[in-house]
Amino acid sequence: MNKLVQNEMMKLFARRRLLVIGLIVSVLVILFTYAQYKQTEEQLRKLGTRDWRAVVQQQIIDITNRLGSSRMSDEWREQLQVTLKQQQYYLDHDINPTEPGAATFVRIFVENSIDMFIPLLVMIIAADLVSSEHSLGSVKLLLTRPVKRWRILLSKYITLLLAVSIIVGMVGVLSYALSGIVFGYHGLDAPVITGFVAEGGNLDTSNVRLISQWKFLLMDLGLVWFVALVVGTLSFMLSVLIRSTAAGMGVMLAALISGMILSNMVSSWASAKYLFMVNLKLTNYLTGTAPPIEGMTLLSSMVVLGIWWAAALIVSFAVFTRQDVY
Repeated sequence: MNKLVQNEMMKLFARRRLLVIGLIVSVLVILFTYAQYKQTEEQLRKLGTRDWRAVVQQQIIDITNRLGSSRMSDEWREQLQVTLKQQQYYLDHDINPTEPGAATFVRIFVENSIDMFIPLLVMIIAADLVSSEHSLGSVKLLLTRPVKRWRILLSKYITLLLAVSIIVGMVGVLSYALSGIVFGYHGLDAPVITGFVAEGGNLDTSNVRLISQWKFLLMDLGLVWFVALVVGTLSFMLSVLIRSTAAGMGVMLAALISGMILSNMVSSWASAKYLFMVNLKLTNYLTGTAPPIEGMTLLSSMVVLGIWWAAALIVSFAVFTRQDVY
């Protein structure tokens, strides 16, 4: 098995997919760092101070004014009400929600990348692991080895696990290293509040606790890794079923985009909570953002994703060990 995995890793590095992913992450981190810097400078120009309390107070005023609109949907109004109460909680307890530094940038970047950007990076690797063998015609040569099919597929899946870990680690390291040039390499020990529970426009603070930002980052990255693994496994399954890299990536991309749309439209469709793409933003449960469907929790979303992961893995091995490669 070690030699099989080594062979798959050699093929992965030979295609330079991870190098391309590293370049993509670097470019986007630089762009977002610049955008964050410009936003900070704009706030300084408008408010005349870098005091975070003045920024939070202005945000509270802006949200209050927006809540006065009569054309706002009920779902969006509830989200703004929760955000307003969170901001007021930060102000009342003298805790800066956006402590300056690279650590805060990484946290915000990761939380905004969990449902689209990072899954897309993983999909670049996963959608090609098996289908490329068909497109290149090497699958027949691969299966002539005196090795059982399930072991061949398992080696490819272990390669996927390693690739997912490398990609998530790459995102964390590059975003910290590059953003720190502008914002400074500090903020890991800054206090972060977690434990908010949002439901129906109300904010429950009974389970709120204060932790260091580095611990919060580890939880964020752990959830991101889990989501990336689930999306990667589903893409892996499509690579086995469809045998076309482009078609597999197209199907998964359509699913991810539909998930972003559904998350803003399915509040009254309770059954949608069983779709994997509606459950991808696991980090929202840490920050206290209201779930897309009432009643959804971190545990329920992880269970749903776990079921999709197991089903995709079973289908992949069942099909690959029985399919006719001719």
